[in-house]
Amino acid sequence: MRTQIQRLAIAAGIAVACAVPTAFAADNPMVGGVPMYANKTIVENASTAKDLSTLVAAVKAAGLVETLSGKGPFTVFAPTNQAFEKLPAGTVDTLLKPENKAKLTKVLTYHVVSGTYTAAQLTAAARGNGGSSTLKTVQGEPLTVKLQDGKVWVIDAKGGKASVATADVKQSNGVVHVVDTVLMPK
Repeated sequence: MRTQIQRLAIAAGIAVACAVPTAFAADNPMVGGVPMYANKTIVENASTAKDLSTLVAAVKAAGLVETLSGKGPFTVFAPTNQAFEKLPAGTVDTLLKPENKAKLTKVLTYHVVSGTYTAAQLTAAARGNGGSSTLKTVQGEPLTVKLQDGKVWVIDAKGGKASVATADVKQSNGVVHVVDTVLMPK
């Protein structure tokens, strides 16, 4: 049984690749000043990107390294260090404490969707659904992908908005879209 986003993405096919907003790169981009390699896992690539060091520390603290190194495929909306810095003072330190592992896991898995959704597929699904589309996260709550002002936004359960800064960072076990805000579940 296919989800609405999968049906729309398949129907849209390659034709929308030419109509993708300019924030989406055709080639596998660099993140944090280092190249990302399509033959490495999400964790292997993220571990080398200095702009994702807070995310990597959080993934380790939550015990998700093995999962995100697994076969997948996964689509990850990866917040940068600057995204984590936008959170209220002390939030990251509190989440990284062992006694808050469950809450940290909830936040991190809210950034992960099963399957591989490229920028073209996300854009096509949103366009085919009146400008926005919904994805179910691994955590269980929805994220909304919305097209606005020529940009792709990811909107969380609390109404927070993250802009996709770098899209289609291909991985051996999925794809990463780097975002500028930490997405928060309810």
